[in-house]
Amino acid sequence: MWILFGTRKEKPGFVRSALDAAVGRVQIAPMDRHAQTVAASDRGTLSVAAMLLPFVAALAMVALSTIGGAIVAPRWGNGAVDLLYLPGILAAAILLGFWPALVAGLASALAYNFFFTPPFHTFRMDRPADIVTVVILFLVATVTSRLAADVREQAALARAHASRNATVAGFAAQLLSCSGKDEIGTVTCTELARIFGCNIAMVEGLPRPAIIASKPASVPVSPSDLATAASVLESGQSAGRGATRPYPTDWQFHPVGPPGETFAAVGLARDDDAHAVAPDQHALLSSLLDQVALALERARLEREARDLQALRDRDSVRSTLLASIGRDLGPPVAAIAAAVRELRRNGGDKGSVAAIGSEAVKLDRYVANLLELEPDMDQRPLNIGNVTIDLTRRRVSRNGEDVHLAPKEYAVLAELAKHPGRVLSHAHLLRAAWGPAQEKQTEYLRVAVRALRQKLERDPSRPEIILNEPAVGYRLMS
Repeated sequence: MWILFGTRKEKPGFVRSALDAAVGRVQIAPMDRHAQTVAASDRGTLSVAAMLLPFVAALAMVALSTIGGAIVAPRWGNGAVDLLYLPGILAAAILLGFWPALVAGLASALAYNFFFTPPFHTFRMDRPADIVTVVILFLVATVTSRLAADVREQAALARAHASRNATVAGFAAQLLSCSGKDEIGTVTCTELARIFGCNIAMVEGLPRPAIIASKPASVPVSPSDLATAASVLESGQSAGRGATRPYPTDWQFHPVGPPGETFAAVGLARDDDAHAVAPDQHALLSSLLDQVALALERARLEREARDLQALRDRDSVRSTLLASIGRDLGPPVAAIAAAVRELRRNGGDKGSVAAIGSEAVKLDRYVANLLELEPDMDQRPLNIGNVTIDLTRRRVSRNGEDVHLAPKEYAVLAELAKHPGRVLSHAHLLRAAWGPAQEKQTEYLRVAVRALRQKLERDPSRPEIILNEPAVGYRLMS
């Protein structure tokens, strides 16, 4: 014990040295805070101070550990002093990060060498045991700081993910209350402008994109900006300022929709000419745009469902009208026949002629009503070359002979026949034939189309009826 601290007369001087070192560090803090307050208008100074503050705090922890060692060592020896530095290193790693903790570990090893290994108040070590103790202290400090810093980083990452998930969930909840494309665009621009703090514009339509909504409402969008948006809508890839495909525009446009089926494009721009989206915000933006795509798809499906319901209502009216034709046209036809017989017997009675004219007007009105509700093209057989598709009777024939189709094959062909000449996406056909749960199973659709071509085409290797649109879908020749 006396070898470490010398005589009792040396002890106060040693403690005083440690206290002076600690107090000296404590006195620096008010000076730094005053300097930061005076230079608050200087952004560069504040940035440097913010960078140095964690290291100053880590060294303050080392100073406190040294004071504790100075109090403990005279009574219990320096065997346990090195352990007093570990709590400060762990606290620095958890609260401040890896590099401040590493500085704290290095400072702890140096402080232990300077104050607690002979010769005291020097960095020279004469005993191998002291060298091993200092080296092990530094290694343990490094490992523990690394582990503690990893825990801190994982906790920060978990908090970031939780925050992002909460943002996405709140955004999705707002989109659920939207009933149309315009309302979805307004909510999207408002929320994205709030989250990213920049100007937002949402556009759609080719070859000339139009602005659906924007935030602020009078945000300037030049023709070159719209040309960039058109490129995004056509290619399905981001473009603009800061994107992988740079364009001469201040906007950065991102596609909204699954690959091969872009519903719209969202543009972001800042007034200070900085990049609209920071690298660590790309994942959040992608998740939010996925929610927008789902909302637009839901709105489209709801619109199609309403159109389908309207078609069903019209078909119901048509069926009711056709069922009543016999009852409505029977009496007028009988009256006309009777009037004709009366004319033949009487040689042209004026009252009979008037009756014929009245009943003829009624018949004309009924016929006009029938023409107004004439079945659409999808109710009449569709002829494509030597193939006939009759959706009403659910019959498909080739060269006058019925062709047997599996249920899924017929479902795919029927959906194509409802929109002849129009390109239907893979997802559209999969939803129609297999349901929404299978809209990603493109291989199912390829098998069904291959079977249809084998049964309907003259040369399946050179299809003329069901044409493929690469990376998009299929089209039935009209």
